Amino acid sequence: MSKRKVRIATTSLAGCFGCHMSLLDIDERIVDLMAIAEFDRSPLNDKKTFTRRCDIGLVEGGCCNEDNVHVLKEFRKNCDVLVAVGQCAIMGGLPVMRNAIMHSEDPLRECLDEAYTTSKVLNPSKQIPNDPALPLILDKVYTCAQVVKIDYQIPGCPPSGDTLWAALTALIKNEEPTLDYALIKFD
Repeated sequence: MSKRKVRIATTSLAGCFGCHMSLLDIDERIVDLMAIAEFDRSPLNDKKTFTRRCDIGLVEGGCCNEDNVHVLKEFRKNCDVLVAVGQCAIMGGLPVMRNAIMHSEDPLRECLDEAYTTSKVLNPSKQIPNDPALPLILDKVYTCAQVVKIDYQIPGCPPSGDTLWAALTALIKNEEPTLDYALIKFD
């Protein structure tokens, strides 16, 4: 009787997709991974919704808008183990810089004005996008752990394929991921 494959889900919130690219950088080990795991909701297979509960959820990026928060909460609800992958998910990464430059009574308005009306970006109409299809921007950028319970964090910008492989294979074996210094040092 064959053992059930581990179900993995992945998503990219407010980040650059570099962590997903590192996941692909496990190279030929992806074949080994496919022998013991299957991807559910993930941009890697273009599944946009959960088909059933997942064992492991990998989340890259922080939360900049309401859609990011909704997706992250869905991942927490549908994944037994939730892993924040990369600096954007763990500490906010580059998007969190927005939090430090806002000093007014209405920091979101200040950020939007800077981006669309006072900066050197070509925007002849000086209008701030307000289409109902756009997700509402949050008052600041939040890390994943500020929104939901995160079980593990994998540092890096992005973490290497080797780092992701080591953490993922440990989680698949129901072991605590321990990453050697060589996998988490940044030169």
